Amino acid sequence: MKAALEISLPRGTPVLVTGATGFTGQVLTRKLCERGLEVHAIARASSSRSELENLPVKWHIGNVYDAEIAEKAASGVQYVFHVAAAYRTAGIPDEEYHRVHVESTKNLAALALKQPDFKRFVHVSTVGVHGHIEEPPADETAPFRPGDIYQRTKAEAEAWLHEFATANKLPYSVIRPAAIYGPGDRRLLKVFRMAKAPVFILLGRGQCLYHLIHVDDLTEAIIRAAWHPAALGEAFICGDPAAVSLEKMGRTIADEMKRPFRVLRLPAWPFFALADATEAICKPLKLSPPIYRRRVAFFTKDRSFDTQKLRTRLDFTYKWEAEAGLRATTRWYMEHGWL
Repeated sequence: MKAALEISLPRGTPVLVTGATGFTGQVLTRKLCERGLEVHAIARASSSRSELENLPVKWHIGNVYDAEIAEKAASGVQYVFHVAAAYRTAGIPDEEYHRVHVESTKNLAALALKQPDFKRFVHVSTVGVHGHIEEPPADETAPFRPGDIYQRTKAEAEAWLHEFATANKLPYSVIRPAAIYGPGDRRLLKVFRMAKAPVFILLGRGQCLYHLIHVDDLTEAIIRAAWHPAALGEAFICGDPAAVSLEKMGRTIADEMKRPFRVLRLPAWPFFALADATEAICKPLKLSPPIYRRRVAFFTKDRSFDTQKLRTRLDFTYKWEAEAGLRATTRWYMEHGWL
């Protein structure tokens, strides 16, 4: 695979990465630098760049939706990897999700059209645009049913890009990642810590199926979508070949830690009610709610997908299968004192 990537993305090619200081963005940026590309990146002044300070990244400091910053960052690039996302933290208004997801996409796509020899706009969306899957597994043709402001603005941005790119002949591809994990991730860390507890709490009676994607595989898929001819104008769900239940995840993690594993199932509705009340109180005060609806939903929804399009259309081979990836990530957390 590596030789093909080097041929398709020649050394010295100027590229732009948004969201470069995030978990996925850091791994992607490091890979692009290691492959000899000229990497430009947009980062907020408040973002930590310490993990990438040893790399020859050309930084553009400001908000991803700032038109002036975006214009400077996109000048002369041949590829855009639009990874930036606004995740739920205290005090973020709905308008900020719209700016980060929708406005930035519109600005960058328009700027990409102006660049000479522009090759491809790779837009990183989310499987969350499909919402809860009533009859799993779903594929890329499943309707958009976003359930919260994060998913709604991601869906709006992706839908807009499909229409704009088609009308203006902008070369593009879309990646919809499933639940991203791997060494250094903090979003799924809560599941690993749950598996360490005396009991592993599950809400409701559903299987709570999830598709995982190791960040190493995800970033390879993102890069592959930038050059592969079959990726042009297409969207790809990026997840392991098979879904895994939340209980199975917990058992695997606990087994790697050599800890006993007991499941306690509780009804979900009291947690949703508590989350709604907590968010209503904390949001005006700009406080981080200890529990919120999106987090509760994580433990109740089924998100199982047919991921064969990525494998068959782009000849993509995964390096990590779920069990091995969960075990390796568990060891990393333990070695670094996170568990």
